[in-house]
Amino acid sequence: MRQKDVAVHIWVSEASIYNWERNRTTPQIHQLPGVIRFLGYNPFPPAGSFPDKLTALRRKLGLSQKLMAERLGIDPGTLRNWESGRWHPSKKLQMKLRDVLRSSHSGVD
Repeated sequence: MRQKDVAVHIWVSEASIYNWERNRTTPQIHQLPGVIRFLGYNPFPPAGSFPDKLTALRRKLGLSQKLMAERLGIDPGTLRNWESGRWHPSKKLQMKLRDVLRSSHSGVD
């Protein structure tokens, strides 16, 4: 496909495709869902740990930490600490997370 055609499918500029192909830039977080949809698979390595799974889901959804935290009803700093593995969610939040993650069809428990 031409860069122009790929750009239309992903909803980015042709210049973005050009720069990605030459490793000058990488897709921004909000562009990742379009890239994943276009490729037909998630190009990121499979996540193993809870922090990795949470980060992978956030990327798949194309959300910043701030937006993901809002969706979960938590502070962005809390999400940042969960993704880094410094903190773990309480039992109550773990249940809420499971519901959110399951509704996203992520397979993350």
